[in-house]
Amino acid sequence: MAALSKSIPHNCYEIGHTWHPSCRVSFLQITGGALEESLKIYAPLYLIAAILRKRKLDYYLHKLLPEILQSASFLTANGALYMAFFCILRKILGKFYSWTPGFGAALPASYVAILIERKSRRGLLTIYMANLVLLFCITAAMYMFFFRCKDGLKGFTFSALRFIVGKEEIPTHSFSPEAAYAKVEQKREQHKEKPRRMNMIGLVRKFVDSICKHGPRHRCCKHYEDNCFSYCIKGFIRMFSVGYLIQCCLRIPSAFRHLFTQPSRLLSLFYNKENFQLGAFLGSFVSIYKGTSCFLRWIRNLDDELHAIIAGFLAGISMMFYKSTTISMYLASKLVETMYFKGIEAGKVPYFPHADTIIYSISTAICFQAAVMEVQTLRPSYWKFLLRLTKGKFAVMNRKVLDVFGTGASKHFQDFIPRLDPRYTTVTPELPTEFS
Repeated sequence: MAALSKSIPHNCYEIGHTWHPSCRVSFLQITGGALEESLKIYAPLYLIAAILRKRKLDYYLHKLLPEILQSASFLTANGALYMAFFCILRKILGKFYSWTPGFGAALPASYVAILIERKSRRGLLTIYMANLVLLFCITAAMYMFFFRCKDGLKGFTFSALRFIVGKEEIPTHSFSPEAAYAKVEQKREQHKEKPRRMNMIGLVRKFVDSICKHGPRHRCCKHYEDNCFSYCIKGFIRMFSVGYLIQCCLRIPSAFRHLFTQPSRLLSLFYNKENFQLGAFLGSFVSIYKGTSCFLRWIRNLDDELHAIIAGFLAGISMMFYKSTTISMYLASKLVETMYFKGIEAGKVPYFPHADTIIYSISTAICFQAAVMEVQTLRPSYWKFLLRLTKGKFAVMNRKVLDVFGTGASKHFQDFIPRLDPRYTTVTPELPTEFS
């Protein structure tokens, strides 16, 4: 741990914005780059969410753009205000301490930034040290349990899970098996009355239907049109296709930028490994969850909410196909938030005003401190995110100067020497530069 009282006399240009001596210009450059990347992140995210939630036309016309801009402004402010407070603290204190380049600048920046974001999106973000797949397994187990419980989940979370795992796994509290079976029989009769053209899709559908009509199905299972085996296979195919198409859509902007210069790169839009990884993740999650649920109904001869804990945990293993820290930590934080508010409703947990804002600010400040002083301790995915948000400028900090604090700040930047203009430095640069 670096001594908190130790300091260095360098200015913010010599350590932070080494690419330009002006604090104002550096701030504007960070802001522009962060805004561009934020829009790239949130535009497809909100669009996909709106499609999954089956939003009406009024939402797309009047609410979609403002929500995208609000979230993009939050993320932009997080990066831009960090640069601003980085310079402000140096001017106030007159020097740098071990805590000011990271934690000190990031804490007020992240606090102000999170206030810009919509309150419904202020998740409880925490520092993560647990194994990624295990964390996702536990998170998935609890989510699926709440999904199966009466009034366990509401709003977008419930709608998203219903879309992913299917309405057959909706809680049985208000569900009549006899009525559902009658509806299925009625639908089959209607299909018999209306002959379909036997094109290729029709032939495939007929083949799948012929398989689905045969095979065992437990009386507690609500997938009346399929047996248990085909029920799982259909779930895998459906969500694999969704994951594949989502990843393709996310890669469209970058692929079309090279449409004329490198036309061959368009092929990567359809044959990229990440496309299949996301599809395998979603498809296997659904098929494992459904398969385990059916298996437990067979061996226990009943449909129980507790089955969702086991099925959800095992389904979490699917994270091995698409190891995403972002997905795992976001879902974990939202789960903590859900359990926290359920505890408040039950009168078991005290309510702390602005808890989400405070925890987010501290967590982000700690991550920024690690990104400045000890990059080797930071998760690679978060480091890549910071580089993307700042257009690579986070990597050009003068970390050799920060080695005096004993954290090994320049461990992964041994070959980097910033080209500083001596006219704007307080300490003579270690090596001669191109300026004279």
